[in-house]
Amino acid sequence: MNFSPIIIVGGEPQSVFIEILLKSIKKINNPIILISSKDILRKNMDKFNFDFELNELNENLKNIRKGKINMVNINYNKFSFSKKKITSESDKFIQLSFNKAIEIIKKINCLGLINGPISKKSFLKGKHNGITEFLAKKTGAKNPVMLIYNKNLSVSPLTTHIPISKVSKKINKKDIINNIKKINSFYINVLKKKPKIAITGLNPHCESFGKENKEKKEIIPAIRQLKKIKINVKGPFAADTIFLRKNSKKFDVVFGMYHDQVLAPMKTLYGFSAINITLGLPFIRISPDHGPNIEMLGENKSDPTSLIESLNFLKKHAV
Repeated sequence: MNFSPIIIVGGEPQSVFIEILLKSIKKINNPIILISSKDILRKNMDKFNFDFELNELNENLKNIRKGKINMVNINYNKFSFSKKKITSESDKFIQLSFNKAIEIIKKINCLGLINGPISKKSFLKGKHNGITEFLAKKTGAKNPVMLIYNKNLSVSPLTTHIPISKVSKKINKKDIINNIKKINSFYINVLKKKPKIAITGLNPHCESFGKENKEKKEIIPAIRQLKKIKINVKGPFAADTIFLRKNSKKFDVVFGMYHDQVLAPMKTLYGFSAINITLGLPFIRISPDHGPNIEMLGENKSDPTSLIESLNFLKKHAV
């Protein structure tokens, strides 16, 4: 095999991801290996009038073909367009899908892994903060970093899917420095540019509030240390103004202290034109920046833009 495939995990069965994949397939030049249910794929093809040739892979993966949907079938027969509900019935299916993906990545060269959305409430059940942390444990990677990437502006939260009441306790100088180092390295080694990184404060207007003086105790010392090692950072900035165009256009990345502090404005600015990249894994992992969206299941209204952006990123930047 003289070409590198893209591994695609279908994710939550009761989601719009397979519909989006079918809408995107003509944009894919590299061969793909889809790890999902053949039954779900065929039902979506019938529902939305797609006619693609399937190529079910053998165990040694020697029969990968371009121009076809190379399929690793994970049995699941409970999918229904009318059942707009995510349940724990799909947990084993998702687990098997990721296990197979990691097994394949260890066997062959691939451009990277793209996974469909997962219900954190159903699948992760509090065991992991998100798929970022789930995959890190599966691969033995430490301290992965979430980067929501757009060529114009990216964001990264220090803390990811945790309750807002726990954010302050998780903010520390060491993690800020380690995360920023990984982001800086990714931009230099993969995107071939030295990034300009803005760092937000935690509190409104970066002001101190009693003992919750995270700016003075953790954030500002981290910024000083990063500057000493020649990483281009500035801050802390107030989160309510850093995303104004006159401010954000000066930076490649806005690094924030918690999930919604940076993801809410990012999605407002760029919608589906951003992708979720996990840094720190043994491979590039990307997730389109949308959820299962079960409310639109079967309605042929789902936007494939984020998946197309994910595919284009791997084709352009993966090595």
